[in-house]
Amino acid sequence: MSETDKKTSQILERLGVLQIGHFRLTSGRHSDKYMQCARLFEHPVESGELCADLAGLFGGCGIDLVAGPALGGIIMAYETARALGVRNIFAERENGVMTFRRGFSVVPGERVLVVEDVVTTGGSVKEVVALILKAGATLVGVGAIVDRSGGRLDFCAPFHPLLAMSVESWSEADCPLCKAGRPIAKPGSRVI
Repeated sequence: MSETDKKTSQILERLGVLQIGHFRLTSGRHSDKYMQCARLFEHPVESGELCADLAGLFGGCGIDLVAGPALGGIIMAYETARALGVRNIFAERENGVMTFRRGFSVVPGERVLVVEDVVTTGGSVKEVVALILKAGATLVGVGAIVDRSGGRLDFCAPFHPLLAMSVESWSEADCPLCKAGRPIAKPGSRVI
């Protein structure tokens, strides 16, 4: 485990971000562990520190803009952009489709870093990346506090999480917690 992994893990554990139970993830899969990174952003000092660490992984990349998906990426994009001294925006769903609203725009040629709190399937990040590329901007990289994908994701740009965490998940049909009759919580930001 790297020093960054250790530091991030210690902060997340201390703040109670890691939860144990039976959860329906945003992806629709089930797990016995859930990273409630919204709890991290209750703590401005620690969240600012981790976002600055993330910004440091992309230092020297000439980033013009940091973008993130709502909800998990809103504060994170702000804090990461603040550490880099650049502009930030977020994408949100409108009628089920990820879009930039509220007057946000991406300028063709801008160099963009996309950030997300926890990445499992990468679905929300890929939607934001598609918006960035459609606008004619350059994707510099993708950053996350936690990568739960097991390293299986390819965003066609450098992907740097602060913590890689291997957490088992199952389809609903294969979930041993469902089979055992354990009640399920749906803590994610998207309705499944």
